[in-house]
Amino acid sequence: MLFRSIYTPEGEPFAGDPRGNLKRALKHMQELGFSSFNLGPEPEFFLFKLDEKGEPTLDVNDKGGYFDLAPTDLADNTRREIVNVLTDMGFEVEASHHEVAVGQHEIDFKYEEVLKACDKIQLFKLVVKTIARKHGLYATFMAKPKFGINGSGMHCNMSLFTPDGKNAFFDPEDPKGMQLSENAYYFLGGLMKHAYNFTAVMNPTVNSYKRLVPGYEAPVYIAWAGRNRSPLIRVPASRGMSTRLELRSVDPTANPYLALAVLLESGLDGIENKIEAPAPVESNIYVMTEAERKAAGIADLPSTLRNAVKALQEDDVVKAALGSHITTNFVEAKKIEWASYATFVSQWEVENYLDLY
Repeated sequence: MLFRSIYTPEGEPFAGDPRGNLKRALKHMQELGFSSFNLGPEPEFFLFKLDEKGEPTLDVNDKGGYFDLAPTDLADNTRREIVNVLTDMGFEVEASHHEVAVGQHEIDFKYEEVLKACDKIQLFKLVVKTIARKHGLYATFMAKPKFGINGSGMHCNMSLFTPDGKNAFFDPEDPKGMQLSENAYYFLGGLMKHAYNFTAVMNPTVNSYKRLVPGYEAPVYIAWAGRNRSPLIRVPASRGMSTRLELRSVDPTANPYLALAVLLESGLDGIENKIEAPAPVESNIYVMTEAERKAAGIADLPSTLRNAVKALQEDDVVKAALGSHITTNFVEAKKIEWASYATFVSQWEVENYLDLY
């Protein structure tokens, strides 16, 4: 697999190239005095059985749960081979385990400069799907392939570094006691400000919003915290060089180049305009009432792709992060996708309405 940026016949960067668009965002970052934007992704996926014709089914090959091991987790050999292949290809794999849902898995690799990390996400998906087929399984990165169980996310751990090699998000003298720098708080403020409006890029399919519902551990509410895992953004406990912000809404159907360009520009907007982050929410938001969330200033993420696309069109920072060419074509494609979904008669409708009416 080759990773290259696309140029016009005149030698100019092609405005529709997601990889080139991320490079444009990185140039803006460098102009603000930062040397690199690092990403540590946590992609999840499902492994399903193939039928006698080699087509994917929704039947899983294990009954495992979170961090279960063989023999309960029958996909252990598949994951092991995936990890071995990735390691041979230069990945530094940090974790490989069964996730919460039956048939669901996660493999994490070490953070890296964002362009290389996005390249590795794309390569990772190809490796996972190829090795799964070798074992008679089908790997899917669809956000919510089955009703009633957790969907798949791709948490994004982000950090900025300075030219002298220091983590720009770390400050041991933080008066708030979280050991976060002023830039970290401003970057966080930018993410919070644009979170509702950038959701269409982080969760770009109709199916993505079947994952973003209460009850399945996916983030639904726009808030941040430290150890609390119910908000949209978490600050993991590691400090020093590992200080980072973790956005938990992204799912693996997202184009990583587009998603990270938007996240970077949203955070940089926070730094440039000194956007203050709200107070952290350390209570379990999932058990709060609607009135309690409203009193705490906690808003919901968009509930449908249609609403998310409408919100994207109202945010100048998000649109600028994508560029006019990508924004126009992305919005058009997603409107078509929503219209196709909205007019489709599902099995649920047939089962609930055919006899009733």
